[in-house]
Amino acid sequence: MLKSKFLSIITYLLGVHLLALAVMTVFRLVQYLVLGDMIGDSDACHLTAFVKGVWFDNVIACYVMVVPLAVLLLLGVFGIYRRWLLRAANIWFILFYALVFMASAGNIPYFAYFFKNLDSSIFGWFGYVGTTAGMVFGETAYLPYIIAWVVAVALFVWLLRRWRKRMVHRIEEAPREPLSWRGCAWKLVVAALLIFLCVFGIRGRRGYNPIKVSQAYYCDDPFLNQLGINPTFNLLTSLLDDLRKENRELHLMPYAEAVGKSRAYLGIEGVVDSTAVLHRRVEADTLATHPNVVMILMESMSADFLQSLGARESLTPTLDSLYQHSLAFTRFYSAGIHTNHGITATLYSYPALMFRNLMKGTVTPHRSGLPTILKDEGYHNLFFMTHEAQYDNMNAFLRTNGYDEVFAQENYPKEERVNAFGVPDHYLFTYALPVINERALDGQPFFATLLTISNHPPYIIPDWFHPRTTDPETQIVEYADRCIGDFLAGARKQPWYDNTIFVILADHGKLVGKTEAELPQSYNHIPLVIFGPGVENRIYDGLGTQVDVPPTLLGLMGVSYDFDGFGLDLLRQPRQQVFYTSDTQVVGRDSTACFIYNNQADKYFFYDVDARGALTPTTTSPHFDALKDYAFSMVQTAEFLFRRQK
Repeated sequence: MLKSKFLSIITYLLGVHLLALAVMTVFRLVQYLVLGDMIGDSDACHLTAFVKGVWFDNVIACYVMVVPLAVLLLLGVFGIYRRWLLRAANIWFILFYALVFMASAGNIPYFAYFFKNLDSSIFGWFGYVGTTAGMVFGETAYLPYIIAWVVAVALFVWLLRRWRKRMVHRIEEAPREPLSWRGCAWKLVVAALLIFLCVFGIRGRRGYNPIKVSQAYYCDDPFLNQLGINPTFNLLTSLLDDLRKENRELHLMPYAEAVGKSRAYLGIEGVVDSTAVLHRRVEADTLATHPNVVMILMESMSADFLQSLGARESLTPTLDSLYQHSLAFTRFYSAGIHTNHGITATLYSYPALMFRNLMKGTVTPHRSGLPTILKDEGYHNLFFMTHEAQYDNMNAFLRTNGYDEVFAQENYPKEERVNAFGVPDHYLFTYALPVINERALDGQPFFATLLTISNHPPYIIPDWFHPRTTDPETQIVEYADRCIGDFLAGARKQPWYDNTIFVILADHGKLVGKTEAELPQSYNHIPLVIFGPGVENRIYDGLGTQVDVPPTLLGLMGVSYDFDGFGLDLLRQPRQQVFYTSDTQVVGRDSTACFIYNNQADKYFFYDVDARGALTPTTTSPHFDALKDYAFSMVQTAEFLFRRQK
C-alpha cells in the first residue's frame, strides 16, 4: 500500500487515464468488428491501427487530464488533500468523457454511412433539431450504439467512483506529510514533470508539427488508416479548420454561372453531372505504351533563374541543357505559390484556391488524377519527400489518392537531417535511386515522384559543393540544379532509363528581381521539361499551367481515361488563356494581357503583356473583362467542387 498522500493522488490520476484509454479502445474494437467487411485486400498489419488509435486517444485523454492534474498535484505540493477535490475531479472526468464516449459510439454508424470519421459537418444538422432527433431515435440501427454509450458511461461512472473511494481511503490512511522545503521541492519537481508529460501528450509527438490526422495513415487501406483516428480529435480538428480564414467560402460569381462557363472554356459538352460537373472521357490518339514515369517537383524554382528563360547568369546548367533536348515550355505557370498547390495541381489537375490547403482536412480529400489513373493502368506509385510525412497532411493525402509508398524524413537516418525540412536534395536523390531500381526489378511500370526542398530557407549548402556565385539565394539554386544533374546521370546508368519519361518542373516560383506587378510573375512563372520515349524535342511557346500536366503527359503516353480536372492536353488543345492564384489574388492572363484581382482589398489591376512577357500597367477594357470572367469562373467552379466534396 502506498504510504504517501502525494503518490496516491498520482495513482488516482493514472488509473483514470488508463481507464479512459481502455474504454476508447473498446469502442475502436467494436467499430473494427462491426465494420470489418469494409477492409479491402490489404495485407497491412491490423494491430498497427489500434496502436495508432491509442496514440490519438492519449491526446484526447491528456486534454481532459491537464487541468485536474495541475490542480491536484500543485495543491498536493503544499500538503492540501481534500475529499471534495477528488469528488470535483471525478465530476470533471465524467462530464468530459461522457462527451468523448458519445463521439466514439456515434462514430460507428456515422462511419458506416459516410465512410469517414465524425467531423464538423454534423453541426449542420443542428439547425433541424426535430428532424435530426427523429432520425437518430427513429432509426433502429442507431439504437445499439446509443445503448452502448449509456452502458459505457454508466460503467465508467461506477468504476470511477469505486476508484476514487479507494484512493481517498489510501490518502486518509497515509501519514501526515510535514511541510519542509525538501519535501515540497521533490514534489514540485515531480508535479512539473507530470504536467510537462501531459502537455507533451497533447502535442502528440516530438517533431516539427504537433500530431495531425495524417499520422494515422500507414497503409493502402482507407478503413484501417481511419480506424486509428480518435473521433473526438477528428471532430475538434475539423471545427478548428472551419474557423481558419483560408477556409471561408469564396464568392466571385454564382456557382451555376461559373460551372457553365468553365465547361465551355474546357470544351466539355453534354449533360451536366451535378456531382462531377467537369467529368469527361478522354480518348487517346495512340495505343498506350506504359513507360515508367519519374516526376521531379523542384522547390521554388522560378523560371527567372534559367538562362533559357531570360536569366543573365548561368545558375542552372542542367535545366538549361534540358531546355535544348526536351519538350520544353516557355510560358508555363504554377497554380499557386505553395507546395501543396503545386502537388494538387500537377498531380490531380486541381487548381489552387487562394491560400487554402487542398490536401488538408479532417476528412482527407479524395482526388482523381495522374496517380490514380496510372494505378488503374497497373503502375506502382512512389512518392519521395525530404521532410516529415505528415507535413501538409501529405502522407494521408498521397496514400488516399493513388500512391502505394511514401518515403519521408522518418525513413532517413537522423544524421542526414540538416534542418526542420529534413534531408537535403542530394540525399533525397541518393536514397530514392536504389529504391526505384529495386521496384523496377518487379517488371511493373512505376511512377516515382520526388519533391525537393533545398531551395527553401533556411538554405543549407553542403561543404562538398562549391558554387560560383556568392549570394546564398543563387548558390542554393546552383546546388539544386547540380542535384538534378547528378540524379539524371545516375538514372542513365539504370536499365529502366530508356523506357522512362521524365517530367521536371517547379512546385511554384519565388520572388526574383524587381516587383513589376501586384503579384510578381516570378512567383508563378516556372520551368517545365518533359523528355523520354515518344516525346518530341521542341520548344512549346503556348500558355500552360500545372493543371495541364496530367492530360498532356497521359496524351504522350497514349492512355485513355475518365477525367474531372481543370487541365487540357496542351499538344492537342492549346490554351488561349490561363489562370492561377496567390494567397489573396486571382490572376487571368493571355498572350497580350494580364488581370489581377486582390480579393482581400477588393481591388483590380490590369497589365499589358509584351512579346518578352514583361508587364506594363494599364487601364481596364473589354479585353480585361473577358479575362476576369474566365479566371473568376474557373476559381468559383473549383470552390464549388471543393464544397461539394466537403
